[in-house]
Amino acid sequence: MKKISALISLFLLAVLFVMLVYLNNQLLSRHRVDLTEDSVFSLSQGTRNVLEGLNEPVTLYFFFSDTTTTGKTRLRNYANRVQSLLREYAQASDGKVKLQVVDPIPFSENEDRANQFGLTSAAVGNAGESVYFGLAGTNLLDDQFAIPFFDEKNAQFLEYEISKLIYQLSQPDEIRLALVTDLPVAGGQDPLSGRFAAPTVFYQQLSQLYDVQLVSSKNRQLPEDTDVVMLMHPQALSDELLYAIDQFAMHNGRVVAFVDPHYETGALAALREVGANRSSLPLLRGWGVKVDLTNVVLDAQLAFDLQEENGAMVKHFGILGLTANQLDRQDVVTANLDSLNGASFGALESVRGGALKMQPLMRSTLNAGLTNADNYAQTANPAALHRGFGGNTKTYTLAARYQGKAKSFYQRPQNPQRAANYVAETENLNLIVVADADMLADRFWVQQSAFYGDTVFTPFANNGDFVVNAIENLAGSDALISIRSRGTFARPFSRVDSLETAAQASYREEEERLQAELAKTEQRLREMQGQQGMSGAIVYTEQQQASIDEHLAKRLEIRQALREVRFQLDREIDKLGDKLKLFNIVVAPAILIILIWLLAFLFKRRAGKAYMKGASS
Repeated sequence: MKKISALISLFLLAVLFVMLVYLNNQLLSRHRVDLTEDSVFSLSQGTRNVLEGLNEPVTLYFFFSDTTTTGKTRLRNYANRVQSLLREYAQASDGKVKLQVVDPIPFSENEDRANQFGLTSAAVGNAGESVYFGLAGTNLLDDQFAIPFFDEKNAQFLEYEISKLIYQLSQPDEIRLALVTDLPVAGGQDPLSGRFAAPTVFYQQLSQLYDVQLVSSKNRQLPEDTDVVMLMHPQALSDELLYAIDQFAMHNGRVVAFVDPHYETGALAALREVGANRSSLPLLRGWGVKVDLTNVVLDAQLAFDLQEENGAMVKHFGILGLTANQLDRQDVVTANLDSLNGASFGALESVRGGALKMQPLMRSTLNAGLTNADNYAQTANPAALHRGFGGNTKTYTLAARYQGKAKSFYQRPQNPQRAANYVAETENLNLIVVADADMLADRFWVQQSAFYGDTVFTPFANNGDFVVNAIENLAGSDALISIRSRGTFARPFSRVDSLETAAQASYREEEERLQAELAKTEQRLREMQGQQGMSGAIVYTEQQQASIDEHLAKRLEIRQALREVRFQLDREIDKLGDKLKLFNIVVAPAILIILIWLLAFLFKRRAGKAYMKGASS
C-alpha cells in the first residue's frame, strides 16, 4: 500500500511540475527579472517609447547561420543574446513587432533572401564558409531597412541599432536637412581666383543620404517639413531666419551647429590683417550654451606637423588631430570614430545651475591652452604659437551634446500671426555644438587623386562619418535619441587579468634573458655544424664535437628552463581555477546538503512535537 501511495505521489508531483511550467510559459513569460549588472537583457524606456509609437505592425527577420557556426561558441553566445533581445522587443510591442528567425543555409532560398535584404556574410573557418548574422525589417508599405552584420565590438549600441531600424520602418520618409551657410559647399565660383570649384565632399555625401536644402543668411525662413537644421559657420543671419531657427528648436526641432572662432578655410582667411573670421550665432547664448569664440584652443600633444619653406618640420598647435582618446566612446555619434581633424577650435563651457545637460563629445588633452583668436589669425609662422606655451593642466571641450530645458532667445512677437505659433521654452532641446567649422573642409579629412580620368576622394579621417552620425542621430525621435550605450555582454575576468599581469611582471625578464641565451646558443651551433671539409662533407675534430655536444645539452637545458618559467606564469591562474573547481564540485554541494539536512531535521522535530501534543490531548 505504501509503495502504491509513493508512486501516486510521484505521479502527482510530475503532473504538478508540467502544469507549473505550462502556466509559467503562458502567463508569466512576459515577466522577467534581469540580474545582469548593466541590464543588458532589458529594454530601456526610450525603446519602449519607440515601440509605443508604432502605428502599424513591422516584421523583423533575424538571419543567423546556425548550421554553419557549430563550434563557434563566442559567436553563438552573442547570437543568443541578440535573439533574446529581439524576443523582448516582440513581447513588449503588443503584437506590433513580429519576429522570424531564419537560418540561411548555403545555396538555399533563405540565403538568397538574406542577399536581397542587403545583409553581408563573413567567411569563417578554414573552408571559408559564409556566415550571416544580421537583421532585416519590413513594414506594410514594403519599405526595407537592415543591419548588415552584428559586430560584437559594437555590442554596447545593440539596442540603439535595433530601435533605430524599427523607428525607420515607422517613419520611412526621407530626412530633410536644412543646411544654413553662405559658404560655397555646393560648388561655384571662387571669389578670389574666379575659378569654379567642385562641391565639397561632405555636401556630396549628405546629398546622397538626405534631402539637403541650402539656406543662405538672407533667407527669411526654413524650408517646410525640415527635420534637422545644420548651421555651418553662420554669419550675419537675418533676424527673421534667426527667429525661425529659434522657434524650430523650441518646437522640439533638432539642431547641429558648427561655429568657429576663426574659419581659416575661407577666402577671408588669406587677409590676415582683417583679424579672426569668426562665426556669429547669438541663439546659443539665449538657449544657455556658453561658447568662447574669442579664443582658439592650442594643443601641443595633438598638433599637426607642417613643413616650413626651408624644409624644416614644425608643429602647428592650432591644427589638431584628435584620436579615439579624445572622443566620447559612450555616445553613438563618436563611439566608432578613430580620428577627427580640425583647425582653430573654440572652447565650450558648462553653465553652473543651467537647465541644459551638457555631454562633451570631443576634448583636448591636458597639454592645451588658449590664445586670442585675432592674434592667431594674424600669425603667419606656426612656431610663434609655441612662445609662452606650457604648464597647462586643463582640458577644453571642443564639441558637446546638449539636452534639456531651454528658453527662447526672443520675446513674444507683436505680430498676432507670428505670436500664434510662438513657443517661449522647450523641455527637450536636442542640440549638438561643434566649436570648429574647418573640420568640414576637404583638406582636413579627404585626399584627392585621379583614377582613369575620374577624381577619387579617399578619407584619412572620420570627419564625414561624424557629420552623418550626428544628423542621423538627431533625425530620430526623442525616444531614440535618449537611448545610450549599454553594458557589454562579456564580463572580463578581472582577477585572472591581474594575476596574468603580476606573473608577467615577475617572470618576463627571466624569460627574455633565457630567450636571448637560447638564440646565441643556436647561432653558435649553426656556425659549428656548417663547417665543411675539402670534399664538401662536414668534418669535426674531437674538440669540436665535444663543443657541439656541450651546446646541444645547453640548448636542452635552456628550453627546459623556459618551460618552467612559462609554467610559473600560469601556476597562479591554475591555482585559482582549482579553487573554483573545488568550490563548485565539493563546497557548494556540501553546503546544499547541510541546509537540506537541517530543514529536514527541523520539519521532523516540529512534526514530532505536534504528534506528542496531539497524543497528550
